[in-house]
Amino acid sequence: MDAIEHGPLFTPRTPDDLARSLRVLAGVSVPRRALTPGHSAPFDYLAHAFFEGAPALGEAPLAPPDAVVWANRGGGKTFLGALATMLDLVHKPGIEVRILGGSFEQSRRMHAHLRALFAREPLAGLVDGRITERRLALRNGSVVELLAQSQTSVRGTRVQKLRCDEVELFDPGVWEAAQLVTRSKAVQLPDGRTLLVRGTIDCLSTMHLPHGLMHAIVEECRAGRRRLFRWGVADALARCGPEHACRTDDADCALFPECQGRAKKWSDDESAGHIEIADALAMKARVSAAAWEAEMLCLRPSRTHAVLPEFDPRLHVIHDDPTDSPAHTWIAGMDFGYRSPTVVLWACVDPAGTLRVLAERVERGLVLGDHVRAILESPWPPGGHARLAWIGVDPAGRQMNDQTGVSAVQAMGRANLRVRTRAMSVQEGLALVRARLRPAAAGLPPRLFVHARCARLVESLERYHYRPDRPESIEPVKDGNDHAADALRYMVQNLDAARECAAGRYI
Repeated sequence: MDAIEHGPLFTPRTPDDLARSLRVLAGVSVPRRALTPGHSAPFDYLAHAFFEGAPALGEAPLAPPDAVVWANRGGGKTFLGALATMLDLVHKPGIEVRILGGSFEQSRRMHAHLRALFAREPLAGLVDGRITERRLALRNGSVVELLAQSQTSVRGTRVQKLRCDEVELFDPGVWEAAQLVTRSKAVQLPDGRTLLVRGTIDCLSTMHLPHGLMHAIVEECRAGRRRLFRWGVADALARCGPEHACRTDDADCALFPECQGRAKKWSDDESAGHIEIADALAMKARVSAAAWEAEMLCLRPSRTHAVLPEFDPRLHVIHDDPTDSPAHTWIAGMDFGYRSPTVVLWACVDPAGTLRVLAERVERGLVLGDHVRAILESPWPPGGHARLAWIGVDPAGRQMNDQTGVSAVQAMGRANLRVRTRAMSVQEGLALVRARLRPAAAGLPPRLFVHARCARLVESLERYHYRPDRPESIEPVKDGNDHAADALRYMVQNLDAARECAAGRYI
């Protein structure tokens, strides 16, 4: 289908059609190839949003229609959201779209892009009436409006498309309410065919916090409930000219670790990104490596408020079990709970003192006797519980139960489980965990690893955090991520009890 032959408002039916429609209607070309292996190209999101997870218009979806864009600051998320909205309004007559930003100011930024787009010909002739500060309507019956970040605003909405910009800043209650606002609708295309427009939600955001809403939404993508599109600054780089050298006799380009020279390899018929090389170099020079990785490369969330910023899944998560040996000492850590989960961790310590956490049990709503039986019947350690040297627990487990007159430690001892408790402040125990994750002595490798099967512990170590609004606080937030981390802390502080440690937090 050719844009000239069929007019500027032809209905795109394939990704190639969609790219032509963007050039004709918006005057833009969006990169269709990611420069970073494993990342998405910005155009991939637009095609997914317009075709609703299908390979072409009106075909059966091959992916969940809801989309999540995790991209760098300045990566074009808001503008792309506006482009996706423009395409929906123009080519799906009669649909309703709502824009919900992390703040009303954020919503207005996307609306400003829409106003600029619909000031162009031929889009300007499609507008019905006056574009207001909150609403834009087309003569084909399509409408887009801005929503306030409130329960009242969201709960009264029933639309086909909801675009959420900077979802990391959303109130969790508003986000929960937003999940129920969409509904599908059959619309008639200009050629007389009927198209079922699916009710979908698009989320566009950077990821600031390992304990934030965006982190949870990305996890939903990994579970297959939404489609994730991720790109970083390297995927949005403009074409690199001869004024920048990838490598010289003196030094490499500061962007070479991310770019690897790919920005010089855009072909003449490809659309390059919008971030100029000079701008990217200047931004990288202004920030820390941690901020660059989080905000611009989208490698991992910011660790600014993390309790254990030393924990890095790329370094500390293992996928193979160590070869078992009689020389290994098997130990465990346990955090008691009932309404909150009880967590049990099993680990082995090799002769060199390296600790590897190899299994976990996370259960709630069970009494201590149930957990004791589970420990006795567990396949960990190999060869049976008799190999378990001891279980490190909360010293509060020595307190007598008002009903039974027996403490948790006593009850476990009666089941022939050896229990250790060591009174130590939270800060002192965390200092010992940090020392194993990242030894202070230069050149020493980590002495604590976690197996990938311990998914709850891995998640907890990433998300365990201090209150962002109280940087002076030294008490971690108790939001559910503390239980597995506490079980690990009890294990380590009983293992390393003889070691001296200094505790503190530097802001």
